[in-house]
Amino acid sequence: MAQQAYMTETAEGGSGPERRRDRFRRLLGRLVSGWRGDRRIWRRGLVLTALAVLVALVMLLHAQIPNAIGNLGSLIETFLPWLGLFVPVLLVCGFLRRSATALIAVLLPAAVWLNLFGGLLSDKSATGGDLTVATHNVNADNPDPSGTARDVAASGADVVALEELTASAVPVYEKALASTYKYHAVEGTVGLWSKDPLTGVKAVDIKLGWTRAMRATVAAPDGQVAVYVAHLPSVRVKMEAGFTARQRDKSADALGEAIADEKLPRKILLGDLNGTMNDRALNAVTSQMRSTQGAAGSGFGFSWPASFPMARIDQIMVQGVEPVSSWTLPETGSDHLPVAARVNLATSS
Repeated sequence: MAQQAYMTETAEGGSGPERRRDRFRRLLGRLVSGWRGDRRIWRRGLVLTALAVLVALVMLLHAQIPNAIGNLGSLIETFLPWLGLFVPVLLVCGFLRRSATALIAVLLPAAVWLNLFGGLLSDKSATGGDLTVATHNVNADNPDPSGTARDVAASGADVVALEELTASAVPVYEKALASTYKYHAVEGTVGLWSKDPLTGVKAVDIKLGWTRAMRATVAAPDGQVAVYVAHLPSVRVKMEAGFTARQRDKSADALGEAIADEKLPRKILLGDLNGTMNDRALNAVTSQMRSTQGAAGSGFGFSWPASFPMARIDQIMVQGVEPVSSWTLPETGSDHLPVAARVNLATSS
């Protein structure tokens, strides 16, 4: 009897996915029918249309936004991918407003965003490679430097760069990494740990007055590679001054000059650049090197802040080296996520 009742209810009213599909069709039908014969669908939503066009223009012409006032251009470029969030918001508003004009206009920012960042949505990583590198801003206030060191070493990286090292924490990192990395060097607040021999270690002057960048030659089995470690000055967003990045920009230019003057053809840059690949202020560096994340990563690879990553300011960049894969590592005691990459030296020039 119970079975008969169940079968009757199912036959009459439907259940599960079929019932949900019917409800969706009815809802969509009511929505569309409400638009039929409405001549105002082309005149409504002009404000939404203007906003959609504005968002598209900001993304399309971001390089033309001046930095003269509060480094506004660099600020927008730092968080440029997030402008894509306007697309679904404008789309929903267009439907609610019943504006055909607004809905069509939303196609503009959607197309521009896909043109700029659509390539990052696919997984470009491959297998292979002969050198794994990692970089991590460990945070001067890290409550567990030893644990952070072990976490980074567990990535299997052959070369590890650490930034924001304090004098008191350096011995802790040295002890925690000693069993994995036979060679290491520290210059100021940055350091490099390697399974392969290091030579030509020296500080790199990035016009700060103290050392936050270094250079070393890593004698990897498949060839020598110049490895740079850098921690560019921090930037701030202030109500009275905007995006304050003048010192960062000056240091980026100095770092770019040092890399351009490097004699070895294979170069790898590891570090916290306090800027994204879209930020024009880093052109001295980004114009001559490739981002491993952009070339061989999956997704945006945001690294900061660790609790809710919104930007990739921790970079691995290469020249004369072929990126194979790139990824972010799990959260440590720092406010940054570590990032890693695998590259191919054997097939590079």
